[in-house]
Amino acid sequence: MPIRLPIRHGVALLLLMLAWIGASPAAAAPDVGIATCILRAPPGPQPSPAALFADPHRFDCATRQTDFGAGDYWILSHPLPRGIGTDTRVRQASLWQDRLTLYVLYADGAIRSTGFSSADAGRYLRLGAILQLAPPAHDARPVRLLWHIEGAINRRGILVSPTLTDSHSAARAELTMAALYAAFAGMCLALLVYNLALWAALRQAFQPAYCLMVVCLLAYASTSSGLLGQVTAIDNNYRQRLNYVLLAWAAAAAIVFARAFLERRVFDGWLRPYSTAVLLLLLSTTGAYGLLAPRFAAVTDTASTLAYIAVLTLLVPVLVRAWLRRSNYLWVFALAWGAPVALASVRVLAALNFIGWQMWIDNSTLLAMALEAALSSLGVAYRIRLLSLERDAAREQEIAARLLAATDPLTGLLNRRAFLDGTIGRAEDHQLILVDIDHFKTINETIGHDGGDEVLRVIARALRAAARPDVLVARIGGEEFALLARADAPIDARLVLDRLRMERMPFDLTVTASIGTCIGPLTRETDWKALYRCADRALFAAKAAGRDRVRNAADLAHAA
Repeated sequence: MPIRLPIRHGVALLLLMLAWIGASPAAAAPDVGIATCILRAPPGPQPSPAALFADPHRFDCATRQTDFGAGDYWILSHPLPRGIGTDTRVRQASLWQDRLTLYVLYADGAIRSTGFSSADAGRYLRLGAILQLAPPAHDARPVRLLWHIEGAINRRGILVSPTLTDSHSAARAELTMAALYAAFAGMCLALLVYNLALWAALRQAFQPAYCLMVVCLLAYASTSSGLLGQVTAIDNNYRQRLNYVLLAWAAAAAIVFARAFLERRVFDGWLRPYSTAVLLLLLSTTGAYGLLAPRFAAVTDTASTLAYIAVLTLLVPVLVRAWLRRSNYLWVFALAWGAPVALASVRVLAALNFIGWQMWIDNSTLLAMALEAALSSLGVAYRIRLLSLERDAAREQEIAARLLAATDPLTGLLNRRAFLDGTIGRAEDHQLILVDIDHFKTINETIGHDGGDEVLRVIARALRAAARPDVLVARIGGEEFALLARADAPIDARLVLDRLRMERMPFDLTVTASIGTCIGPLTRETDWKALYRCADRALFAAKAAGRDRVRNAADLAHAA
């Protein structure tokens, strides 16, 4: 059961991920990507939108957006396709910007505008952190778009992935993203509850670390999805600050979980302080970005990106250490972190502007987190399985040790201490049978001590065979044995003696035994001593009468 639940949620999430990829809004047929050109806003009074629409040659269509730096910009679209109708939505990725104004040029020459500031962007935010604007209503079709963007921080771009779609496709995209994030949140909540319940039972250090990681993933998903902006109408730039910090917390929690999950020997030595330094670097640089942006965004963003690179550098030494030190969880760790690290590497390359922004890259962090949470939970289940096996083995060893401590090593019967532990304190009366091998010293002198040991083993097997399962059988002295049975179901001592006579002894030696029996209480230790003296007197009487016979203490009392 500990393994099946995480696997079921992980498989469900992966299937939903595949469904999302197949129905990604970027791949929907009605969506049309918009090619754009850029103009840095000149100082002082700004040119009119009509003048900019009329003079598209002022715009730069070749330079990469991130090469322009922070500031205010005008962005002009290429002429829109003729098939674009009045039911149009303009979508773009959410970025750090103080204000965005969209001007729409219609086929009849009219220009209309709409837009938002960072403070009220939540009204236009859609799941997936997509900003969506509906052009102002007009009878003619739109032919060109012009954006005026103020206060762009321009770390990932000024206007990223502008797309035209219709209301139906926009609603389908929103529904698809809602299914994706709901699946992610449902998986995280299920894994959180499941592992908290396990932690309450097992109290393993890696379990609260895993739960912390899942909580951070949930918190990050609420900001990166745009849901927090939709629900609270928080300033969109503040949401992005928080998003930046929560992503770092999630990465830091993943490192804490890895340190708690793998054996301590993996992180012993230089790797433990190095991982601590990476944690501090990650949290401090992203915290600085959250506090100081946009003024020092270029410095703090670059520093935090380098911190994420440092996080990635942990993977190789951890894997090597785990392999060299024979970690039981190496393959689980490699499986859980392999795909997330690959996707995080792509995200870092995008952050450094080595590759352009893509819709799937922007959402790859969520996919990486989903894989990490699901596969790490599989790792947790595997580790719990190993812990249960280790505990079972330890319990078996403990039982074996107790058996060794309670068992006579030569005969396999109970020893004297274990026999007394199981005897004293019984409420009802019991029958005690003492069996003593006749002339055992002579036997040892005749066939040697090895032969004598074999005689003891034969006697022990015979006594065990003659007794019922509920009867205690013990070797309480060198050649003395004892059987304890309930008084209401006594053993016929003569049948025990007959069984001993039937046994074939080493070298066909004739071996006899004398038996004494007595019945009495065993509530206290004094009762045991009295019962033992009574049975011992009967045993002495059997030896005095010629050995190889049985004497009962009750019969001796009647005869007296």
